[in-house]
Amino acid sequence: MTVGGTQDKQPNAQLTSWFVRSGWSKGELARQVNRRARQMGALHVSTDTSRVRRWLDGEQPREPIPRILSELFSERFGCVVPVEDLGLRPAHQPPAATGVDLPWAGPQTVQLINEFSRSDLMLGRRGFLGTSLMLSAGPSLVEPMQRWLVPVPAHGGDGGAPPPRETGDRRPKLSGPELELLEATTVMFRQWDNQCGGGLRRKAVVGQLHEVTDLLQEPHPQVVARRLYRVTAELAALAGWMSYDVGLHPTAQKYLVLALHAAKEADDQPLGAFILSSMSRQMIHLDRPEDALELIHLAQYGSRGTASATTQAMLHAVEARAYATMGQVNKCHRAVRMAEDAFSDSTASEDPDWISFFNEAELNAENAHSYRDLAYVAGRSPAYASLARPVMQRAVDLFADDSVHQRAYALNLVGMATVHLLEKEPEQAARLTEQAIDVARHVRSERVNTRIRKTADSALRQYAHVAEVAQLTERLASVLPEAAETA
Repeated sequence: MTVGGTQDKQPNAQLTSWFVRSGWSKGELARQVNRRARQMGALHVSTDTSRVRRWLDGEQPREPIPRILSELFSERFGCVVPVEDLGLRPAHQPPAATGVDLPWAGPQTVQLINEFSRSDLMLGRRGFLGTSLMLSAGPSLVEPMQRWLVPVPAHGGDGGAPPPRETGDRRPKLSGPELELLEATTVMFRQWDNQCGGGLRRKAVVGQLHEVTDLLQEPHPQVVARRLYRVTAELAALAGWMSYDVGLHPTAQKYLVLALHAAKEADDQPLGAFILSSMSRQMIHLDRPEDALELIHLAQYGSRGTASATTQAMLHAVEARAYATMGQVNKCHRAVRMAEDAFSDSTASEDPDWISFFNEAELNAENAHSYRDLAYVAGRSPAYASLARPVMQRAVDLFADDSVHQRAYALNLVGMATVHLLEKEPEQAARLTEQAIDVARHVRSERVNTRIRKTADSALRQYAHVAEVAQLTERLASVLPEAAETA
């Protein structure tokens, strides 16, 4: 039966069931929806008691209301409550695995990481999972990440439920030594990535990540759950970085976004800033410096007062890279100086393990690449190339004595080669690229291989008549594989 051309609505029994069990009144639910909408920036949302009644009677609200209700009920009950389980129609979206605009709720974060890591383990070869994802950029990436700044809603008062990870006096199922072993394993994986590249142990990291999210679906005291969320964030960030290193950019972005969500659940602002810096680096690599700059500024703002001096130095160094790529010379120089000043205050004992990679060699490497990038933007300027040269040489010298950060050593050998090309010194560029090939043979990193190939191609285009360049291209064809196998 229709009235005035509109089909009679049926009461929404599913939403009513969740609502009754929540113990909320209609006015209380309306207030929570409005509060969450303001936190999301959806200032147009204004809900009242009569509107909630119409939802229960079968009216279908528009986005972002279904997503807000999903988040609120998920937090209330400590389990994932999808929009469909509320009897609501989700907005039309691309395939499930593509989006980065995800609910900022612990149970849903765990569920999403668990499902995505399982899919990656099953389908994570190029041509399967990698091509089913789409890379987000611009406002569709930056705006969802800005919600990282929104404080986690308070629980226990105002009708809210305790956080799902809080289990009162329940005995933990994970012992202290077991948790310490998980944290130590994460450190070991990070060392392997630095030494061997992302292609060798990526699947092992994804598998460990999947296991940890299984643990997070069990009840734990809050202090244990936060440590597990921190391990989850670090592993997801590492899986993202390794995916980036082997050229799986949409997969990398998805892991980094999920890692940021987990870091928020761990209440670890410096770790969140580090994850955002990884996203920023990826955007620089993909020639999206404006996005990179917004992400790094978000990282700096969100970690103010909590990040160590080393972390602050790293954030300024990435900021300088973004400014360099945009050709903003003065701002680049200022960010380089701030990175150097912050690093001078570094104290290793204050640093978490995930920032241990940012040593003196890495500081010099980042700043040298900023100067090198300014040279490219300025039309292959010899002035900026000469500025980059001593700083890059310092990075190469320091990495040469570092047996752990072999991928960084290879990348900076290539970086030094590009500086020599800018200074019209093809023989030295070829020599350094040959050295990079020697290191790359022991490092499974498509990022390293790609930079070597690009540098060799650039040398060949400009200096094909130089014997050392001709020898380089012959060796490159015979030694370095054309494409690294994704792991």
